[in-house]
Amino acid sequence: MVANSSLTARGETFFLNLRFMLIVTVFAGNAIEPLIHSLSGMHSLYLWIFSFHMPLFVLVTGYFAGKSLTGAAGRKVLLQIGLQYLIFQTLYSVLDVSVFHAANIHHSFFAPYLLLWFLASHACWRLLMLGMGRWSRAAQIIFSVSAGVAVGYLQLDGIWFSISRTFVYLPFFVIGYHFSFEAFARLYNKYVKIAAAAASVLLLLLLGTLGSELPLGWLYGSMTYMQLDAPEWYAGVYRLGMYGLQLAASLAFLGWVPHRLSRMTDWGRRTLYVFLLHGFVVRLAAVSGIYAYLGNAAGATLVLLCAVAFTVLLAQPAVKRWLHPLVEPSVDWMISLQRAALRRSL
Repeated sequence: MVANSSLTARGETFFLNLRFMLIVTVFAGNAIEPLIHSLSGMHSLYLWIFSFHMPLFVLVTGYFAGKSLTGAAGRKVLLQIGLQYLIFQTLYSVLDVSVFHAANIHHSFFAPYLLLWFLASHACWRLLMLGMGRWSRAAQIIFSVSAGVAVGYLQLDGIWFSISRTFVYLPFFVIGYHFSFEAFARLYNKYVKIAAAAASVLLLLLLGTLGSELPLGWLYGSMTYMQLDAPEWYAGVYRLGMYGLQLAASLAFLGWVPHRLSRMTDWGRRTLYVFLLHGFVVRLAAVSGIYAYLGNAAGATLVLLCAVAFTVLLAQPAVKRWLHPLVEPSVDWMISLQRAALRRSL
């Protein structure tokens, strides 16, 4: 019992560390996007980040969902996700119309605003896992991969309801939900971790030399095959290949993640704040015109350092104290209304 408890604690520490490292890459990836067409190094880094950061982020989300998928806890999480989506979809849309003026944005509650696709998809992943609850693990994985391939054939814009990303990333949520840290810890010993970290660096170098041929749309997961200019009937094979790349990149990146408890572990508990708030920072930087002065190696380095600094800043306890009602709004009143309505119906 003590050994299992210790292993569970080690697993939580590992995944919190991973979650913080991933939110750093999310912030950095979005921050350097304006530079990727002018600086080849930033383009390579961008490709490398997108090869693993969202698959792993979804995997981590699935791992932690195991504690709160069903029952009252599961219903509360779904209600909170829905309320978070309504709040931030409204905030980002209002600011976009008045300040950001981003191009090619659909201002609709049915089309998640940029990063908010993750909230919409998270709710759907939970509902899909509930629906697959009685299936075997193998059946869940087979279905999720098949759905991720099949969704690309739909003749529609993949951003609506976040339908494309929901199914494209579903396999990683399922894998995370069933992830065994015990088996992982046995496999990723000291030497395997070193080899994995080295493979991650090698992938970065390979993407730097060969990545110019890789369309970014395939890494985003938000587009159908029609939108990716792949009308062939066998386009699904390309997505299977992308799954292979993302899985390999994710396994390699895990070699960098520390197992020990540290400040990073604590910061990893508040990555939701970084995720939902960093878009304001990135958008304000874009409209400020500052990127016109950062189109060189020194400027790109400054952008990356600022991304890390802002990530740490937004993960501080003080930010949670100040913005808790906005980022993690209470849904107790909604639960009370549901209970009152149920009592009236009896």
